[in-house]
Amino acid sequence: MKILDINVDNLNYQQTLEAIRDLIKGGGKHYIVTTNPEMVVQSLTDKNFAEILNGADLSVADGWGIVWASRILGQPLSERVAGVDLMYGMSLLASQEGYSVFLLGGEEKVAEEAAQKLAKVLPNLKIAGAYSGSPNEKDDDQSIEMLNSNKMDILFVAFGAGKQEKWIARNIDKIPAKVAIGVGGAFDYLSERKKRAPRAVQKVGLEWLYRLAREPWRWRRQLVLPYFAYKILRQRIKI
Repeated sequence: MKILDINVDNLNYQQTLEAIRDLIKGGGKHYIVTTNPEMVVQSLTDKNFAEILNGADLSVADGWGIVWASRILGQPLSERVAGVDLMYGMSLLASQEGYSVFLLGGEEKVAEEAAQKLAKVLPNLKIAGAYSGSPNEKDDDQSIEMLNSNKMDILFVAFGAGKQEKWIARNIDKIPAKVAIGVGGAFDYLSERKKRAPRAVQKVGLEWLYRLAREPWRWRRQLVLPYFAYKILRQRIKI
């Protein structure tokens, strides 16, 4: 379906993992986006970003706002597929299928810490490497050199929404990864630098409020949500 002209696939968590496995086995280069309301709002004024989102091989609903919007628009998505959960699921899949993964992004040393935690939980996982890197285009060559010297099947990129998708789109054909995905703050949670909301809070769609309570500086980012809701309601009226 389309949320304000942005494609979102109606796949649950398990279906998403199966689709990713098919992408890897099918060959070629692929990228996945974990779409949230902030990204959709950004796409309204950034045509290049909108094209990147719609060019993805898979677009999953990472954010209850996207699931809510789908219900308002009469095409309910089956469930939210959070980026951090998907990263763990893809890592589990990789450990079972013999695929290798690489972690790129995050603050200094966070990627390495997240990789260490994954290695403890999934001892059979092949971790090709971890590197903080930079989302800036002028630094691409350095990151690409690092990636090409450490062959991987799956690349997790954590430069933050928008920056990570743009990085992947301009570099996917220059790196060995078969599948690349932007995972936002997943490294922070996997490294345990930050705590996720309790499962009960996640289930009722209030993880954003939990994060806001723990990180009040995020309030500016939440200002896009009322605007997103307004645009969705206008789209609903036009249907």
